[in-house]
Amino acid sequence: MGAGAWGTALAKVLADAGNEVTLWSRRAELADEINDTHRNTRYIGEVELPASIRATGDAADALDGACTVLLAVPSQTLRANLEPWRDRIGADTTLVSVAKGIELDTLLRMSQVIVQVTGVDPSRVAVVTGPNLASEVLDEQPAATVVACTDSGRAVTLQRAFSTGYFRPYTNSDVVGAEIGGACKNVIALASGMAAGVGLGENTAAAIITRGLAEIMRLGLALGAKGTTLAGLAGVGDLVATCTSPRSRNRAFGARLGRGGTMESALRDAGGHVAEGVTSCQSILALAASYDVEMPLTDAVHRVCHRGLSVDEAVALLLGRSTKSE
Repeated sequence: MGAGAWGTALAKVLADAGNEVTLWSRRAELADEINDTHRNTRYIGEVELPASIRATGDAADALDGACTVLLAVPSQTLRANLEPWRDRIGADTTLVSVAKGIELDTLLRMSQVIVQVTGVDPSRVAVVTGPNLASEVLDEQPAATVVACTDSGRAVTLQRAFSTGYFRPYTNSDVVGAEIGGACKNVIALASGMAAGVGLGENTAAAIITRGLAEIMRLGLALGAKGTTLAGLAGVGDLVATCTSPRSRNRAFGARLGRGGTMESALRDAGGHVAEGVTSCQSILALAASYDVEMPLTDAVHRVCHRGLSVDEAVALLLGRSTKSE
């Protein structure tokens, strides 16, 4: 459900793995393009999609009889999208969240939003996350991912459904850790991009990634996540990919700000697409505050994106923090 870059990439993975796949697009003309040309030029350029993928602009048609539903809409619109769909979801359908974020008003993780809206048992909700840049997955470059679900049987079923020669899924029961790692890394990637934009080098990048991981782990552990999850693909793996790749939307957005761009100009240069971390930094910071967890990098990004702080001022603020033991 969702024909953006990541939804389309996952549809391709699932089709390549031999599954029957229906891809829902909110724009009927995009569904027609996918069916007629096996391409989604708006989101993934000229990559050819498997002919077996069936696209539709009708949500009811897409959900009818589905045994697994992947929710690939932006995190802040998940609730609004899911509400009209819930009555069409089967009694034992597995719901899979692939969006990364914390809901603004409620401070809920995406799996919690799904449970709250649909009323399903949490064991029916899974999360797919990890170092998965959509463009590289579409190019069939080797990638690993995490399938997190408290129901081990569903996790293994999804693992098999996603397994291809280029896409390797690992199962995990730690849904909290998988979601916190996925949401927070977007904010740290904005910080990495800002640093690169002002011309700072690899020492700074390494420090941002390392200290970013430290604050992600503080929040995750406070919420009940496992340290091993955040030290693995769903945590450090996803963080490294998003903070270092020029294909990362969040890093690229931060770099525009670092080069002196305003939020308005960065948004315009990004084709009107807001990087997830720009919104998520607000809810993550509020969630951290509710657990008395300190997240200085997230706070700095929030001040730049929402309080008018310049990137240079943010760097000075971070460097001016009191020294202490690591």
